[in-house]
Amino acid sequence: MRRRFNTTGSCNPKQHYMVNMDSRLAEIREMVAYGDYFTINRARQYGKTTLLRALGTYLEPDYIVVGMDFQFFTHESFRDERAFVSSFTENFLWALQGVSGVDEKVLAQMQEEIGSDTYGLTRLFYYLRVFCSRAERPVVLLIDEVDSASNNQVFLDFLGLLRGCYLHRDRYETFQSVILAGVYDIKRLKDKIRSDETRRNNSPWNIAADFNVDMSFHVTDIQGMLAAYEQDYHTGMALSEMAQLLYDYTSGYPFLVSRLCKLLDEQVAGRIEGYPDKASAWTKAGFLEAVKLLLAEKNTLFEYLTNKIMNYPELRQMLHRVLFSENKIMYNTYNETIGIATMLGCVKNQNGVLTMANPIFETRLYNLFLSEKALDSILYTEEAGDRTCT
Repeated sequence: MRRRFNTTGSCNPKQHYMVNMDSRLAEIREMVAYGDYFTINRARQYGKTTLLRALGTYLEPDYIVVGMDFQFFTHESFRDERAFVSSFTENFLWALQGVSGVDEKVLAQMQEEIGSDTYGLTRLFYYLRVFCSRAERPVVLLIDEVDSASNNQVFLDFLGLLRGCYLHRDRYETFQSVILAGVYDIKRLKDKIRSDETRRNNSPWNIAADFNVDMSFHVTDIQGMLAAYEQDYHTGMALSEMAQLLYDYTSGYPFLVSRLCKLLDEQVAGRIEGYPDKASAWTKAGFLEAVKLLLAEKNTLFEYLTNKIMNYPELRQMLHRVLFSENKIMYNTYNETIGIATMLGCVKNQNGVLTMANPIFETRLYNLFLSEKALDSILYTEEAGDRTCT
C-alpha cells in the first residue's frame, strides 16, 4: 500500500509516513509498570490519538488494554448518572470484543445491567473491580477525547470513584493504570462546574502523575520519517538539512511538520512553476514555497487557534503584546491566560520569558493582527468620509 503524509485523524504506519515512537512508548510503559494514573494534555492535533493507539498495541502482550473514546458519547450520554453509566458500559464492552484473558461472565452481567434503574456509578465500579480481579493480565484503561465530558458533574463523580479505586488498590484489584487524553487539564474541571460554595479543596484527579514525555518531533525524528519517504521516491533531498528546516520553522509541532511535508509532496511538486517533480520540490526553495502555502491556507488548527483568540480578549491582548511590544512578559504557570495560550500550543517558556512557540505561529498571528489593523484603518477612513458627505 502506498503511504502519504497525514494531517487528518490518527496515523497508521501502514498508510502514513510517521516518526518512530518507540522511545516515547517505552517511557509511558514505565509509568504504566509503576501503576501511574495520568493525563496526556497537549494542544489540538499534537498526536494524542495516534500515540494512544500505538500505546495500546505496545502494551497488549503484557496487559489487557481497554481503549475508549468519548467521541462516541453523545450529549445525551452525560444527561445524568444512569445515562453515563449505560454509555460507558456499552463502549467498555465494545472495546473488549475479541480480547483474550477476560471473564466473559462478568461482561455478560454488565450487559444485562444496561438501562436498569438501579445501575449507577457505584454498581458500575463494583463490576469494574470484579473484572480487574478476574482478568488474566493487569488491566489498563485508556480514554481519548475526555474534553467531551468537560463541564459535566457526572464525569467528576466518575473521576472521584477512579481516585477512590487508586487510593484503595492495596485492598482490592482495580486498574493497573488509567490514562486520559485531551487538551484541557482534567484537574481544573471542578473549577468550571462547582460554585464557590460547593467547591472542594481536592480535585478528583489529584492522584495523577506528571506526564513529561516530549511529544514534539525532534530533528532526528523528522529525518527518520523523511528517510522512509526517500526510500519510496528517491528525490535526492538533503535529509538532515530538510529535517532541520522543518524543525526550525515548527519547533516540532506534529501537525505543522506533517502539513509542510504534505504540501511539499502534493502541492509544490508538479503544481508550482519551477518545481516540476518531487526532486525539485524537496529543496530549500521548495520548502519556502510550502511555508507560503501553509501560512495562506485555512486549516483546522489555524481556525481553532483563531477562534480561541477571538473568544478570549485577554488572550488576544497578551499575544498582541508578545508580538508587538518590546516589554517582556515573564512566564508564569499560574497565570490563567498564559495557561490557555500554552494549552493551545502557540507560546512557550524560553528562559522564563513568554515567547511564540515557533515561526509559523508567530507569522500567522502577526499577519492576522496586522490585517485587522489595516481593515480597521480603512473602515475608519470610509466612515469618516461618509460622515463628511452627510
